[in-house]
Amino acid sequence: MLTIGIVIISVSMLLYNLSRNVRDRVARSSGILLACISWVYFVDIVVGLQPAPPILETWFRVQWVGVALVPAAMFHLSDALLATTGLVSRGRRRKAVRALYITGTGFVGVALFTDLLIRDLTPTPVWHMGAGEFFGLYLLYFLIASSFAVFNVIRAWQRCLTTYTRRRMTYLMAAFTTPAWGIFPYSLLFSLFPSGMATVPEGLLWLIFNIANLAVLAMLAFMAYPLSFFGQDKPERIIRLELLQFMLRGPLTGLVIVAVLQTIPRVERILGIDAQAFVTLTVVAAVLCMQWGISLLMPLLETQLVYTQDQEQVRIFQEFSQRLLTRADAEQMLEAILAALCDHFRVPTAFIVSTFYPTGPRLEQYVGLGPEESAKIELHFADDFSEGKLTEKLAAAEHFFTWENFWLLPLRYIHEQEEGALLGVLGIWARSETPNLSEDDQQILVALTERTIDILTDISVQSEIIRTIENLLPAKSNRALQAKVSPFGQISLQAVTRQDSSTQIDNGIIDHPQFVEMVRDALRYYWGGTKLNESLLLNLQLVKTKSLQTEGNQVNALRQVLSEAIERLRPEGERSFTRTDWILYNILEMRFIQGRKVRETARRLSMSDSDFYRKQNIAIEQVAKQIQEAERECQAKKISPQAEVLENLN
Repeated sequence: MLTIGIVIISVSMLLYNLSRNVRDRVARSSGILLACISWVYFVDIVVGLQPAPPILETWFRVQWVGVALVPAAMFHLSDALLATTGLVSRGRRRKAVRALYITGTGFVGVALFTDLLIRDLTPTPVWHMGAGEFFGLYLLYFLIASSFAVFNVIRAWQRCLTTYTRRRMTYLMAAFTTPAWGIFPYSLLFSLFPSGMATVPEGLLWLIFNIANLAVLAMLAFMAYPLSFFGQDKPERIIRLELLQFMLRGPLTGLVIVAVLQTIPRVERILGIDAQAFVTLTVVAAVLCMQWGISLLMPLLETQLVYTQDQEQVRIFQEFSQRLLTRADAEQMLEAILAALCDHFRVPTAFIVSTFYPTGPRLEQYVGLGPEESAKIELHFADDFSEGKLTEKLAAAEHFFTWENFWLLPLRYIHEQEEGALLGVLGIWARSETPNLSEDDQQILVALTERTIDILTDISVQSEIIRTIENLLPAKSNRALQAKVSPFGQISLQAVTRQDSSTQIDNGIIDHPQFVEMVRDALRYYWGGTKLNESLLLNLQLVKTKSLQTEGNQVNALRQVLSEAIERLRPEGERSFTRTDWILYNILEMRFIQGRKVRETARRLSMSDSDFYRKQNIAIEQVAKQIQEAERECQAKKISPQAEVLENLN
């Protein structure tokens, strides 16, 4: 059980490190070391199954793939740790790493194909191999590599001057020697003496094995913590949380399952049942209990081990994530509210319009309206708001008033900061010239209206929060590139190379063959997303110039460039949803600026899906041409953003 546990822990650590920070040198070197340890103990498991002697001897020889390479892997890891503290190898340590790996590979070949390193398979007191003529050379290689590895780690520990870095290096130094004494072939060492292992009592031998395996298991789990920080630019609390969740749901659950599988057959006589039939049920029950227990204990563990100083902030973030409404969630809730209103008031149509968007009123949800009718209502709302007709009525109204064929009810903020400000409008089909509501109608209306206000308030607040977070993401990544600092103080200078490459992109981006696709991705994620934050269009001189008007926020500057390019395609005169010259502008404005769905936009413009996609491609190409022309004009001026600011100040 302990041997299987070691394999589970080492393989889990290997997969965890390689899946998160494979580019980090410490992670790669520790991965080699963990792979060797996993292989050695995996062979121990196979040996414990007691195969036939010829096969058993083959497994003992194959085990040396891990045994022979562990000293080289330890020195490799120590060199990476020393380089992480800023003492990069000038060539000698790197050559030593290569020489040790070559030497270890040579010992692997000798163990596999000759009797010079291991020989004479012996069954007592346990199955083991005897030492060959070259075992003394391996012992010398093992001691030299391990000693210098420990020496390098001590040097790395001495170079850590702060309490923060020295504490983590102390954790590593305490567990660093575990692979060395955990996989060393002690049976070969005993075979050098005349009596060999025959004089060692079998009970004492198994006790030593179990204590050693238990110590190796504990030290490997302990070593997982400091190794998880290498190659990561995430906050420490996030790394702790990810490691805690991984260790509980992965290795710990695996160890419990192994314990169940090993224990149930041994209690067969006590239970008086067939263990083979009972083991499946027990394993499933163990997995379910583990996941249930982890879910219950995780909040407590997070408080005690992860969020030790930021518990109040974490509570706020968790509450926000639980209350977060996606666009689909909000549409479903609003649709349910409108359906309930229509059923109660016995009317066929109702709608909700929001008024907090900077682009103007937006039809958030409706029931009982066709595409043409909904487009007409939204257009009327936009026109009446721009002319001030509805604004005055909504400002003065406390309850329903009649507009067109609807009763309109103003929806106002109930927050202290914006209490009374217009949030949106609820429209219900007018079943009479003046609203005639019974007491029951009023109670239902108040309840549903308050729920609608809550949803619209959440949409308004969340849109601002999400937009702010999206704007912070590129700035954070840029700061990380400018100075990428390891947990032990080493600074990466990769930012210079990346900045040079971005400068090269600036000159020819508008002539790039994929420029139209860049514009398409930027429009598709106009209101946020990784495509917009990582868009190469952020390197346009036009965007950099606009960013000075948006307090250095390049994402907002790119949005402004896109919206201005779309506005330049707007025909003169009154807006129309039917005239041919307005089609391209309507598609761009409704699809991307307003964020409407494809099918909804196509229906409002009375177009088939295929015709819509064809004309949308034409519209995007026109936007790309507008941006290209504006970029060439900006480059022709040859005015840097800083010079433009000075020019404006003058």
